Amino acid sequence: MIRLRASFVDVSTATTRNRMTMKRTITPLLGLGAVMLAVSFVPGTATGADHTDSPSASADPAADISDFYAWHDGGGNLVLALNFAGLTGAGGSATYDGELLYGIHVDRDEDGVSDHDFWVRFGQNGGGDWGVQVIGLPGEEAFSGPVEEVLTSPGGSMVYAGLREDPFFFDFDGFLATLDTGTVMFNPMNDSFAGTNVTSIVIETDALAVGDGSSVIDIWATSSRL
Repeated sequence: MIRLRASFVDVSTATTRNRMTMKRTITPLLGLGAVMLAVSFVPGTATGADHTDSPSASADPAADISDFYAWHDGGGNLVLALNFAGLTGAGGSATYDGELLYGIHVDRDEDGVSDHDFWVRFGQNGGGDWGVQVIGLPGEEAFSGPVEEVLTSPGGSMVYAGLREDPFFFDFDGFLATLDTGTVMFNPMNDSFAGTNVTSIVIETDALAVGDGSSVIDIWATSSRL
């Protein structure tokens, strides 16, 4: 079993941000049933999700990574989910930008240097339809297809890019009340992010191929303007 450690950095913050440690049952976007998310995270400069809290995030939402998840699906596959452009309302649409490059980087020997990279870009055809391209699927060349569809590559990896409800759970009202009163007032039934959407890039691929013999891999995601 490969142990995962994940974090992210985006051009809207220029600061490494770590996802809060959490364990919860979620449904993967690729429709393969419920799994348990249990990821440990490397130390960084801040903890918690980004979700438009940097000054430049609202000016460049496509570059603003809200969360990055990595988990095993229980069947030998590694699932990677990079979410950005958070807090879009229920009536909104996905955010695609052909001038942005998203990277998911894998360090197999714990030296802080990527040993394998997944690169993801969006683009439009002559009719204006958006598509997604992924480079770095194990043993495969560049793979592409339309957004908002679950795509299966020739090598058996799966890719999805499109709008999804934000899986991040947080009681923001309780957070503000706690600050105001000095008493913990979180309500575990109140999800301030319910009904808000993010644009997601989801990759499901062979975990052993990504680890390439390593039992521990560090994974982080980046966004950068071309």
